[in-house]
Amino acid sequence: MPAEGDLPMSDEPDGEYRPRVSRRSSRHAVRGIDYQVNEWGDPHDPLLVMLHGWGDCGATFQFVVDALAPAWFVVAPDWRGFGGSTGRGGGRTPAYWFPDYLADLDALLAIYSPATAAALVGHSMGANVAGLYAGVMPERIAAFVNVEGFGLSDSDPAAAPANYRRWIEAGREIQPYSTYASYEALAARIVKRNPAVNLDRALFVARQWAALDDSGAVRLHADPAHKLPNAVLYRKSEAQACWSRITARVLRVCGADSPFVTAAKAWPAPDAAAAAGPERRTETITGAGHMVHLEQPERLAAAIESFLVNSSSTG
Repeated sequence: MPAEGDLPMSDEPDGEYRPRVSRRSSRHAVRGIDYQVNEWGDPHDPLLVMLHGWGDCGATFQFVVDALAPAWFVVAPDWRGFGGSTGRGGGRTPAYWFPDYLADLDALLAIYSPATAAALVGHSMGANVAGLYAGVMPERIAAFVNVEGFGLSDSDPAAAPANYRRWIEAGREIQPYSTYASYEALAARIVKRNPAVNLDRALFVARQWAALDDSGAVRLHADPAHKLPNAVLYRKSEAQACWSRITARVLRVCGADSPFVTAAKAWPAPDAAAAAGPERRTETITGAGHMVHLEQPERLAAAIESFLVNSSSTG
């Protein structure tokens, strides 16, 4: 990545975070979706793929990228229906099936790392996708940093009828996301939900998450169909079966103030970890809750680099 002095001056408003490393975007046709992929650094440097969580977008990894040493080519796609990537193609039928994310990731890795196992950093939903993929396609992943993506609570099969009904009824009329009077109003909500996020960073995130619509309201870059419940219940045993096949080295990262601290220490289940055999570490980052990449990006970047520099292969 270029040194800070090589970058153009930011044209961001006063009071908003000023990126140190320039971001660019590429577009790729991926399985019927027009994908936006955020990129930082020199493509000749080692590749690091960052996968965002639900409701987020790839551009908000900016703070982590700025804290990394200038030796990475970082790519961060916007998942289908989030950020700058297209979603359902205008149809009313909800079309966000979780396995699609795995297949999308596979197609993106075929573009960015066709012949070499890659290093992944995933947050929340993105980490859950990466964890499943790393077990389904273990030869494609060399190292995996799992940030707050440790699966969901197991489901009760007896809940299936009510869950299918809930999904059908919710899909009859998909409710839009709330709009905001200004970017500052959205930033204030981000800080309220994540008090460790600085206001200048929150304003930067607000401008990545949303844009002004024709009425002048600030509207989120997200398909409202993402709010629908999943039609299929989460089956933890299936996820564990995938996790047990991971051969990549794994770093588990959680925020000290996150509700997932216990889950991080248990991911994957001890028997699955023993069967798979790769090195696994857990790191807890103080001063952070669930949104570690926004709350403590410098500490997260240090943890990522410390882990990957010692990895035998980063892709």
